[in-house]
Amino acid sequence: MKRFSDLAEPEVLALAISSEEEDSRIYQTFANRLREQFPATAQLFDKMAEEEQRHRGRLLDLYERKFGKALPYITRQDVRGFLKRRPVWLMDGLRVDAARRQVAVMELEAAAFYERAAKQTQDVDVRRLLDDLADAERRHETLAAELDQTVLTPFSKAEEAATRDRLFVLQIVQPALAGLIDGSVSTLAPIFAAAFATQNSFDAFRVGLAASIGAGISMGLTEALSDDGAITGRGHPWVRGAACGVATAIGGLGHTMPYLIHDFWTATVVAGLIVAVELMVIAWVRWRFMETPFTSAVVQVVLGGVLVLLTGIYIGSS
Repeated sequence: MKRFSDLAEPEVLALAISSEEEDSRIYQTFANRLREQFPATAQLFDKMAEEEQRHRGRLLDLYERKFGKALPYITRQDVRGFLKRRPVWLMDGLRVDAARRQVAVMELEAAAFYERAAKQTQDVDVRRLLDDLADAERRHETLAAELDQTVLTPFSKAEEAATRDRLFVLQIVQPALAGLIDGSVSTLAPIFAAAFATQNSFDAFRVGLAASIGAGISMGLTEALSDDGAITGRGHPWVRGAACGVATAIGGLGHTMPYLIHDFWTATVVAGLIVAVELMVIAWVRWRFMETPFTSAVVQVVLGGVLVLLTGIYIGSS
């Protein structure tokens, strides 16, 4: 992957052209999937798709004037720092709130991209167009607020407050949720394997403590190093990493703490009950915040968590 700072001006424009084309197709997909039940919302997405195509046309015209018709192939996936998007537009039964959140992320990312691209370019015409597009993408953020007003709630929200909420979700909530899910599930096997192998509460507690903190460090570093936040607007990487790491550790400590109870079987029963609650809460969180169908969330998290738990018990008992 190339660093954004290493891109030449033709590559910056080519990246912008491919991004506008991709965004237009995503908005059109949203419109097509929501048209039957939410025609007003679908019409709004149609307009957004048309505007992205107009942006693409302006970029393409400028590129041909400056650099000719040979357009280098480069996409977001080829450049370090772009947010990896969850393909919610591929889901059957797409929810309006899932589409709305995706729009907010896309427009924040696009505005940040054009702002940084404008600072990096030297050509006056290129910089002027990129600045204009940055302003246009910032204005698009009001469309998410319009969706709130016309579809989700009768109460209007101030644009600044909505933007702060979206940034908070991007920078804190999403990495923390990912960490909580990973910490709750991945630590089940080592904790219960140690518990049934030793039949000693304090030994199980020490293994759980080590597994939870170790998983927190690993997940925190992974999140911090995955995206510098310069283009996506997701904030400082170490803030996101800290949120993810702490949530991961908390997820593991939830079913570790009962092993401070001296009686082994009492501690194990309490830990098992906590695991059951954790898995159901995680399934709901994946459905509510991560656009996962509830049935799939239950299968992935609850069934997967139970299998991990039974694996740990089987290995520890053997």
